[in-house]
Parts: sequence; structure tokens; C-alpha cells
Amino acid sequence: MGVVFADIFFQETFSDGDAWEKRWIQSTQKGEQAGKFVLSHGKFYGDAEKDLGIQTSEDARFYGLSSKFKPLSNKEQPLVIQFTVKHEQNIDCGGGYAKIFDCSLQQDDMHGDSPYLIMFGPDICGPSNKKVHVIFSYKGKNHLIKKEIRPKDDVYTHLYTLIVNPDQTYEVLIDNEKVESGSLEEDWDFLPPKKIKDPEAKKPEDWDDRAKIDDPEDVKPEDWEQPEHIPDPEAKKPEDWDDEMDGEWEPPMIDNPAYKGEWKPKQIDNPAYKGQWIHPEIDNPEYSADATIGKFDEVCTLGFDLWQVKSGTIFDNILVTNDAAEAHKIGEELWKPTSVAEKKMKEAQEEEERKKMEEEAKARKEKEEDNEDEDDEDEDDAEEKKPVVEEEAESADHDEL
Repeated sequence: MGVVFADIFFQETFSDGDAWEKRWIQSTQKGEQAGKFVLSHGKFYGDAEKDLGIQTSEDARFYGLSSKFKPLSNKEQPLVIQFTVKHEQNIDCGGGYAKIFDCSLQQDDMHGDSPYLIMFGPDICGPSNKKVHVIFSYKGKNHLIKKEIRPKDDVYTHLYTLIVNPDQTYEVLIDNEKVESGSLEEDWDFLPPKKIKDPEAKKPEDWDDRAKIDDPEDVKPEDWEQPEHIPDPEAKKPEDWDDEMDGEWEPPMIDNPAYKGEWKPKQIDNPAYKGQWIHPEIDNPEYSADATIGKFDEVCTLGFDLWQVKSGTIFDNILVTNDAAEAHKIGEELWKPTSVAEKKMKEAQEEEERKKMEEEAKARKEKEEDNEDEDDEDEDDAEEKKPVVEEEAESADHDEL
């Protein structure tokens, strides 16, 4: 392989206002079910301009948006896909992944069944279904990674990076830290297995794979057999029991303290034990290595094809390059400052909200106490007036006399 020069094929930071709408094509395939992306930095952020990204804005909607770039091939150079995802709505169910397409994609008709080359990024639906997808298309079929990669599931911005190398190795990074790596052939089921069990091999009939056997000299004790339950010896027939009316009286049953359970002979080492028989393997005649796995002649479109129950996810800092080191550097420059600053802003917002709630609670309590004082005063006034009424009544009685 020749020398590969660093090249950035696609970069999008949404830093030029509404101009992004000219570079990205909205899919109309879902009609009224389609949600709209809007430019936003979210409720908490680092820099109001630099942290602008595209945000899902409508609940329970499909989202389809894509942008084309100059075609590239990763047959002889790395392919690096990188972007940030911020689920500030504390997502309950929805995708946060991107798809890479060839140049044949009809962008205004992009949908879930549109053929893609790679799908990468977080997907969350419920507390037990959280994963980072790494899916490759191979011979017309989409293949999921066999390893489990857990995404970040908080409300902050996180950086996702996929590196696909020409030697058919890969790396997945989250926040510029490697979380998974390996071989495309080993970690996906692109090909049949290299080895299979020999169909001609059979376990010998005299092969004994029992490590332990019953002791032939062990004999069950004569007094072993005892019933599991016995009549309660302390139970007495009630004095008012009528055999003719109630039937024959029987004492209740209780657990038998002498019951020992089912007898089994003790176990001893099997002198004929040969170990577990292992089925011999042979080379799989259907297996054939394929140097084209994970390599594509034409890559030129990146899109977001998603369903979200609760909207609010922000995508930003999208990058397609052939230089993993450059991607790492750009990630540190763009994502790192945001990750620190947005947490400070959110913590400050939460502290302000806490103080506001305390003040409101205090005001409610004071109002309740004032109302109680007013009620007490009303009661005192009523008590003061009561004797006057009684005196007037007595005076009226005297007048009548």
C-alpha cells in the first residue's frame, strides 16, 4: 500500500447559520410522519455559536436528512467516521446513529430500507436496550457486530468515532477513548466459519465421559425407607366431633423427622473415565477469505435516518476523513471544550432551579402561616363579640319583666 496523505472528505459544524439547509437534503418519503431538524445549541452548552447543531424537534417522528460529498474509496486507505451526539432530552427510545451511502442514494426518498454501506452510532430504547451499532453491508446483507458496545446514556454531548483500516481491522472510540477494536472477519459473521466439525468423526461407543459413577459397594440402610409425612401424634379428636355427621376423624399430617429423602449411592471416581470427547474439526470447504470486506469503491453520502419517540437530540461536528490522528485532534478541539462547559452551565441551571423552588416553597409556607394568623384573628373577634350579644339578650329579658 502506498503512502496515504491526510484528507478531510466531509466536515460539518453548522457554524454558518441557516446555510446548512442548502447542503443537506430532507427526505420527504415519510410525508406527515417526518420530523424536522432545527438549528440549536440546546438548553445548556459551551459556546452559543460553536455548539450549534441540528436537533430533532418533534416527538414520535421519523427523521431523514443527508448530505453528499466528493466520492472516495477506502480500499487502500482508512475510513474514519466521527460525529457528536447529545441526547439532552434524556432519550427513552430513539436512534442517534449515522449511515454512510454510496452515490446512488436518492436523498429526498431516503428511508429505513435504503441500502447503505455502514451504519454507526448509539441506539437506545428502554433501560435494557442500549447499544452502539456498527453495521456493514456485505453482498447485499447488513451484518451487525457480534460484540456489545454500550453507549453513553446521559444528557451531555459525546463523541463517537469509527475507524476502518485497509487491513480489515477496526476501532470504536467514545469521547476519544477506545472502547472496542478487532478484526472485521472475527467480529462479524460475514463469512462461514474457518473450521467445522468433521462430519465423519463419531464418538467411540466405548468412550466413557462420566467423571463420577455410583459406588457399586454402597448399600441402602435397612431403616432408610420412611414416609415423608406422618399423623401428628399430639393431635386429639375434638370432643364435639360426630363420626356420623363429620365422618371418620383422622389426625392431621406433619413432616416426618425421620424422613431422609430419596436414597442415592455415594459417588466415586470413574476408573474408566476418558475425559470429555471433543469432536474433531476440519477446514470448512465453504470458507474463503475475502479481502474486500469493509472496503467500498464509492462513499459519498452521510445521512441520519432515525425514529425518535422523544425529540431533542443534537448532532454536530460531523467528520469523514482518512486520518485517525486528525480526527482525534479535531475531536479534542471541538468536543472537549463543549463537554466541560456544558456541564458547568447545566449544574448552574440546576442550582438556580433549586434555589427558585426553595424560595417558592418558603413563600407558600409564609402565605399559609399568614392565612392561619388571619383565621385566628377572626376567631378572636368572634369570641369578643359573643358576650355583648349575651348582655343584650339579658337586657331584653329585664325589659320584658
